[in-house]
Formats: sequence, C-alpha cells, structure tokens
Amino acid sequence: MAQIIDGKLISAKVKDQVKEQVEKLNKQGVSVGLAVVLVGNNPASRVYVNSKKKACAAVGIYSEEHTLPEETTEEELLSLVQKLNADKKINGILVQLPLPRHIDENKIINAISPEKDVDAFHPQNVGRIMIGEFDFLPCTPAGIMELIASTGVEITGKRCVVIGRSNIVGKPMAMLLLHKNGTVTICHSKTQNLAEICREADILVAAVGVPKLVKKDMVKPGAVVIDVGMNRLDDGSLCGDVDFADVQETAGYITPVPGGVGPMTIAMLMQNTVTAAVLQKNAVVITD
Repeated sequence: MAQIIDGKLISAKVKDQVKEQVEKLNKQGVSVGLAVVLVGNNPASRVYVNSKKKACAAVGIYSEEHTLPEETTEEELLSLVQKLNADKKINGILVQLPLPRHIDENKIINAISPEKDVDAFHPQNVGRIMIGEFDFLPCTPAGIMELIASTGVEITGKRCVVIGRSNIVGKPMAMLLLHKNGTVTICHSKTQNLAEICREADILVAAVGVPKLVKKDMVKPGAVVIDVGMNRLDDGSLCGDVDFADVQETAGYITPVPGGVGPMTIAMLMQNTVTAAVLQKNAVVITD
C-alpha cells in the first residue's frame, strides 16, 4: 500500500518559510507585493484567485486583485499589465488563465516583465529553465519537485515518465527532472503503448486532464506517482488523472486529489513572489 504524499502538510512548511522571509525583508524596509488579474467570470478561476489572496494574507505578502469584465479588450488588459510592470510596490504579476477567447494569451504573457513573471511563463524565463539558469520555476512543476523530494527518492538515474506536454506543466516538469539527472520520457495523446511506457517509470507524473486515466496495471510496483489532474465528475466530486484507489495498491508513494499538488502550486507562487522582490530590490534574506 502506497504512502500518501501530503501536499497540505508540505505546502504549510513552505509557507511558514516564506512568512519568515517576508518578515525579515519587512524589517529591512523591503515590502513584497503580488498583483492578480482576473478577466471574466470563470468559476474555477475565481476559486484559484481567492486561494492566492488568502495565501498572501497568511504569509504577509501585499496583494492586489484586478477583476475585469468578460468584454475587456486585449488593449485594455495590455495597458493594465504595463501599469503593473511600472508599479514599484508590485513584485509579481499573475494573469489568471484561461483568458476570454478574444484575447491572445501569448501576447499578454509576453507583455509581463520577466522580472515580475512569477508564473515563469514568459519566453525569456522558459528559455532560462531550458538551460538551467533560472530565477523562477513554474509553480506546479516546482511544487512537484518538492513533493518528490519529500519521499527521499533520489531522482538521479531514475526512469521518469511525464504524461502531458503542456507549456504549464508537462514540458517544464520534464526539464526539471532532467536537470536532476532523471532519464525522462514525455507521453501525450499520440503516444503508442502508453501503459507499457508508464510501467517502466520509477517516477510517474500524470498531467493530462483525463479522469482516472492511470490504472494500477500501468504503474511499476513501488513507483512515485504524482497526480496533477483536477477533474470534476458528473456527481460533483473531484478526481485526478490517476485512479487513486486502484493505483494505491501498487505505488510506493502517491499524491491524493485534492490535497496533493494543488496546495503546493500556491505555496510555490508565494516563494516566487518573495524571490522576485529580493531580486528587484537587491535585498538579502538575513538569517539570524
């Protein structure tokens, strides 16, 4: 029976560390600020934004929410981003995705100053992740690396399989595992023999948005299984991309949904915002 990787517990530790850093920066006269921009009325996005605001309050980060109507034009959103880029009290800018269809997401992401891009979606930050010289990591992959580290499993030399090739999770996840000397395979909708490939994985990350795709016959005994999926079923319940009850019998470690990867994503956003403030203000988190 697999050991549960408790994302709530691990994220609480990360946020405690961030709170200490913020307090030390405040004593030096350095404030930390995050601006979150929400366009439209997507219910899931509203939940995420509320969670981010709550986390900011808990760790002492100043936060601003900019809520714009669905019909906001691309030009209006770009104007707001430029205003936030120039705002000295804002260290991190997060534009909640997805955006309404009439707005080009890439154009908005590219407009955010790389120094304030705490999601690490800007091409400049993506390129730095590729070569291993980064200031920020995308929040979900960064959180997953913390979850894997908590198991004590060494990534070096391990077979790692990532199901999903999105720019937000799949691709950066593969690069982070590669930077830690894992042997990485990326699977996607066109992959043949998916189950066979997954069975080779010592570390398996599922990030495709397909409910209960991963069954126990796809999992190597003792593997670390990380479930990034967050799918709502017809009965209103949440489930991941992994069939938890089935896979728990085979895996060595497994993340639950909810309570696994989700809390880590927000904790790492808090950490990225502090990192941004330190870099922008040439500050140092002084240790006692």
